[in-house]
Amino acid sequence: MPVNLPELTPEAMHPVAGVRLGVTEAGIRKANRRDLTVIALDSGSRVAGVFTKNRFCAAPVQVCKEHLAKSDIRALIINTGIANAGTGEQGLANARATCVAVAEALSIAPEQVLPFSTGVILEHLPIERLTAGVPGAVADLRPNAWVDAARAIMTTDTAPKGVSRVIQIDGKDVTITGMSKGAGMIKPNMATMLGYMATDANVSQSLLDKLVVEAADLSFNSITVDGDTSTNDSFILMATGKAGNSIIEDEHSAAWAALREAVVGVAIELAQAIVRDGEGATKFMTIRVQGGRTREECRAVGYAIGQSPLVKTAFFASDPNLGRILAAIGYAGIADLDVSRIKVWLGDVLVAEQGGRAVSYKEEDGARIMAEAEIETTVDLARGDAEATIWTCDFSYDYVKINADYRS
Repeated sequence: MPVNLPELTPEAMHPVAGVRLGVTEAGIRKANRRDLTVIALDSGSRVAGVFTKNRFCAAPVQVCKEHLAKSDIRALIINTGIANAGTGEQGLANARATCVAVAEALSIAPEQVLPFSTGVILEHLPIERLTAGVPGAVADLRPNAWVDAARAIMTTDTAPKGVSRVIQIDGKDVTITGMSKGAGMIKPNMATMLGYMATDANVSQSLLDKLVVEAADLSFNSITVDGDTSTNDSFILMATGKAGNSIIEDEHSAAWAALREAVVGVAIELAQAIVRDGEGATKFMTIRVQGGRTREECRAVGYAIGQSPLVKTAFFASDPNLGRILAAIGYAGIADLDVSRIKVWLGDVLVAEQGGRAVSYKEEDGARIMAEAEIETTVDLARGDAEATIWTCDFSYDYVKINADYRS
């Protein structure tokens, strides 16, 4: 079960003016499940995205990049079950055929469609079944289908993930609603995750491009479940401009600050939801690293701790074998790190200082903190003012079971 992940209800997901979603059963990999989603955008919408940095990036990722460069995106299509990655020229042809099917159903150009796939790598899409399912998804298009869509894009997820907020800009209600999927093969950039966020704010394309990068960096690119970077990772930010606010094009304005804060906040919640639903997860872990010279070195330490199998299994067992954290800090790649200055806390308990175990530390205090479902670890590198936060989860027996049986 997910770690303290609230149940997603339709009432919690506010519709975004200019956005409709539809889902259907296409039989991509398994029968009797909704596995195909179409998102339609009103004319005039702006779209920005960031994608995996895996060199083996999937065919739909390649096509998305091509189409986004031409802008004027009017639709997205997402299938689950088959990732269409490692599929060569046939995979590219199938991704493009998917766009053609959506374009015909919506009377738009194929270049105005972004395709997305998630699931098993190295297998071809059943393109006939997929394209046959498109009309059903289009017929289902409606503004209030966010929960259905969040469920339809799941793979090994155990629960749908979504977040929605309404803020005020220029005296107008501005809605930000998003959904994500992912539970394993999670490590930036960006994880086997898909994230889609829409707002009715009126914002310039240049600031939207800036915002999607910043939001991803502070959220989806700050999580890890198992240290594996997938081939299909995508985070898309859509802005329809239907809220009626004056166009936001000055990054020093109050309107931009409000929109940025809300979008980043929603993205962080969506990213944390992925970790809370990590494959086999029983604990949600926040790793705060402060006192670094650069944010990059703080992130390196955070990831070294957060994706260490030894650390993660110790947390699963509530075993305060905390020397594993020190070892991870030591191999994080900071050549001139002075370990005698480092301090480590588990919750509010000081664990290590002056190069070793804190004199005040008692193992029963460590065991008490580690028994909790949500655990915070703080590391002070004592070499600067930079900081970073990483979110991760533990490793349980179920992680192995889920991934051993993934294709069955």
